[in-house]
Amino acid sequence: MTNAAGDDSNYLVGLNLIDRRVVVVGGGTVAQRRLGLLVASGADVHVVAREATPAVEGMATGGQLTLELRDYADGDLDGAWYAIACTDEPATNAAVVAEAERRRIFCVRADSAREGTAVTPASATYDGMSLGILAGGDHRRSAAVRTALVEALQSGAVTDSAERPAAGVALVGGGPGDPDLISVRGRRLLAHADVVVADRLAPPELLAELAPHVEVVDAAKIPYGRAMAQEAINAALIDNAKAGKFVVRLKGGDPFVFGRGYEELEACAAAGVPVTVVPGITSAISVPSAAGIPVTHRGVTHEFVVVSGHVAPDHPDSLVDWSALARLKGTIVLLMAVERIAAFADVLVEGGRPAETPATVIQEGTLRTQRVLRADLATVAARVQEEGIRPPAIVVIGPVAGFSVDAG
Repeated sequence: MTNAAGDDSNYLVGLNLIDRRVVVVGGGTVAQRRLGLLVASGADVHVVAREATPAVEGMATGGQLTLELRDYADGDLDGAWYAIACTDEPATNAAVVAEAERRRIFCVRADSAREGTAVTPASATYDGMSLGILAGGDHRRSAAVRTALVEALQSGAVTDSAERPAAGVALVGGGPGDPDLISVRGRRLLAHADVVVADRLAPPELLAELAPHVEVVDAAKIPYGRAMAQEAINAALIDNAKAGKFVVRLKGGDPFVFGRGYEELEACAAAGVPVTVVPGITSAISVPSAAGIPVTHRGVTHEFVVVSGHVAPDHPDSLVDWSALARLKGTIVLLMAVERIAAFADVLVEGGRPAETPATVIQEGTLRTQRVLRADLATVAARVQEEGIRPPAIVVIGPVAGFSVDAG
């Protein structure tokens, strides 16, 4: 007979599988790829397989599904609403489909989609929606369209709603610099903004994607000094939100990692303005990663500390216990520290860190202009001056700073 899965007339439908029995025959990597979505859908999942991958076994151990390590037997589909045959034995898969046909259970055959009675679409979830694409059994085509549609939704090229977001503020972390490293949610909210208040370190390429009507406020150019500038930024967020606009405060890195994001949250809350916080990839971890440096590594370091270098070690406003940091054996990541690197290196050596401790400085991390300077505590200050390293830059101190595998 000709199966519906074998032509272009498949009927795409969403199944409510909550607490309904689903049988998966096979426990290899093909099954593993499908089980996560089945479990997430609330299905009562039962797996029958001669052997299973560690991930499938882990799902069974964690109570997400049941697993029977044995051969498939006719009758295993008793009580099932849906079935998937995904062993590496065509004869077994055919037998599963045959039983499903007799019992009028829709069944996916993973090794030969056209021989089953159902086809698994290329799927994705996006902001509460489930997306599914079928291309007559052409899985590569359906996957490509699925991916393109999700990317279009994320970038705002395709909108999922004609409704404007409610007036308010979103504090969005833009990531370390590469525009591709902003979160999916952050990019989506940015596409809906009426006003964008942007930091100096926010990825500038993201601003080029904004619609012509979007007002961009450059927070780096707000005058009157640091304290007054923050008050002016708060006012820009609050005034625009109260005027009925949806405002995105686009910040570099993560809003709450030395980004003064919580001050803005407090100000908006005090003014009665609703705020959404979207975490970002912090430069403290991502920039070293982009330079091939892990901030932790098994057998090398069990801790890492992120420290603001915006004030010198002997400054009365400094809250850092530099003598305690010097006694640590793990990784120290310094942000905003390039201009005072000599003072930081000296205080760490004076506190007990060996002068030969590796120290790596990464300028403009994750960007095509990224520069990496490798030195040690004894020489890093002189090397920074010689090489003309300037902000924004991250300083990594500790054994891992000596690692030099190219991250590509």
